[in-house]
Amino acid sequence: MDKKELKRKRIAVLYGGRSSEREISIKSGAAVLGSLIKLGYNATGIDAAENLVGKLKKEKVDIAFIALHGRWGEDGTVQGLLEIMGIPYTGSGVLGSSMALDKAIMKLVFDSMRIPTPAYLISTSSHIPAFPLPCVVKPANEGSTIGISIVRKRQEAARAMKIARRYDRKVLFEEYIDGSEITVGVVNGRPLPVIEVRPSSGFYDFHAKYTKGMTEYIIPAKIKKAAANRARNTALKVYGIFELSGCARIDMLVKGDDPLVIDINTSPGMTETSLVPKAWGHLGGTFDGLVEEILKGARLKT
Repeated sequence: MDKKELKRKRIAVLYGGRSSEREISIKSGAAVLGSLIKLGYNATGIDAAENLVGKLKKEKVDIAFIALHGRWGEDGTVQGLLEIMGIPYTGSGVLGSSMALDKAIMKLVFDSMRIPTPAYLISTSSHIPAFPLPCVVKPANEGSTIGISIVRKRQEAARAMKIARRYDRKVLFEEYIDGSEITVGVVNGRPLPVIEVRPSSGFYDFHAKYTKGMTEYIIPAKIKKAAANRARNTALKVYGIFELSGCARIDMLVKGDDPLVIDINTSPGMTETSLVPKAWGHLGGTFDGLVEEILKGARLKT
């Protein structure tokens, strides 16, 4: 849709929800809503925690801007609801959203399409599998590194499994990569500059992500040019294979000079200090410009 048509629409920013990332989503939603109102759009905010259908009908919503993170928002469920209601929305569709959030399914797709990714094992029971150490243990369907642990000694595995299974019955054991952590944002099919993430603790966990001053972000990433080019190409390949649209972010770890994909975010953080806005800003774009660019891509996907 063009800008003139969008200005005539009632736009709802969906935020909050019921996932473990609710508080982060509230911040994303507030930033996006503030930007849309500043730009002159007829926008309102809707907390998707309960009675979403009723709220959408009451507000007579024409377009939904999805600022939800995690389950019940980034996993295809809200996307499916909006498809049924005939409400165009930002971001990826049902299939891409659901495959990307489930890290186990994501890994299986990577294998079939030869996307480089750390070695892994999927566990659906409380049994602790034999897996080379050190390794990373994480729930399959969580974001923001919630429920994640690094296991360096065999006796730490039981606690790591217990933590992960608080959030999901399906747990991923993944090869630990001691290399640079990078991320590549893609907006409407356009790759953004590679960002290098350097947490002061050495581990980019929830605390490092959301505590000011705990992580250094380097744009462009201080990695070899060939590795950066491969990272951008891989991000675009993932974006295409998973049938993503709008704004997405692909996270990777660099092993040697090879970027290995570890996560896909189909609804990445949207505050002015989040990673995609940082990369967009490095190109000279504004946060308002990014929000408007994402909004322009709103549509029904099926």
